[in-house]
Amino acid sequence: MQKQKRVAAIHDISCFGRCSLTVALPVLSAAGIEAPVIPTAVLSTHTGGFTGFTYRDLTEDIRPVVDHWMTLGLGFDAVYTGFLGSIEQIGIVADCFGLLRTSGNPLVVVDPVMADHGELYSIFPKGFPAEMCKLCAMADVIVPNITEACLLLDAPYRDGKFSEPEIKDMLIALSRLGPRQVVITGISYNEETLGSASYNADTGEAGYACEALYPMYHGTGDLFASVLTSALVQGVGLTAACSLAARFTVDSIARTTAMGADNRFGVDFEYGLADLRGLIAGALSCEK
Repeated sequence: MQKQKRVAAIHDISCFGRCSLTVALPVLSAAGIEAPVIPTAVLSTHTGGFTGFTYRDLTEDIRPVVDHWMTLGLGFDAVYTGFLGSIEQIGIVADCFGLLRTSGNPLVVVDPVMADHGELYSIFPKGFPAEMCKLCAMADVIVPNITEACLLLDAPYRDGKFSEPEIKDMLIALSRLGPRQVVITGISYNEETLGSASYNADTGEAGYACEALYPMYHGTGDLFASVLTSALVQGVGLTAACSLAARFTVDSIARTTAMGADNRFGVDFEYGLADLRGLIAGALSCEK
């Protein structure tokens, strides 16, 4: 039997509202992956649309967790990071990448969660994107949305569609920062679909995975990145992994839309988890 994969997930925990670790952990687990976690903060809810939420910062706990793991001689197949709440946390996580790479060669996936709809999140200082750019340079795979991609490249964002050649240029420019595989989410070339564009700098392969356009729900970026990471770690190629992640995410959105659920609460991805291992196995079979 194949050895079980192990992915360290470094994200915050929102106790209510499906995002961050409450998405990453069940998705990775359903994919058959062992998912040890490093929580960077604990919130009563996520911050999108909620007020009065509690917030407990766990910055001081991140490095001691990794230090303890090192004494146990643990190895990892991947390290997957999402929302990091401060420039200090970025620096600590960067150090942790170095430590975790001493016990193997894990795939490092960075979802540079910091902005959307053309705006840096208000909790972050102006210098945050430059520091996140340094972390992305240490990654093998990055998964920014279009706003985050513009910030990482210090390029202007516009409230309108980018052309396919423009996106290809952005993908290549992002790969030159360091990561060999780049995915930009929230890409649309027409009025009916939304998707992700990908680029593998080692092969030169570029792809676009699009699905029908649905209403916006919080946490869908975390869901996409978690499914993507699960597929990549199991050996699925980048283009196929993006297509799988897009399909899984849109199916979850469609179920949620049909129920008329509050968009702040995230999407019903749980219903599809039983199928995830089969979907990944199918994607692998198609590539052989």
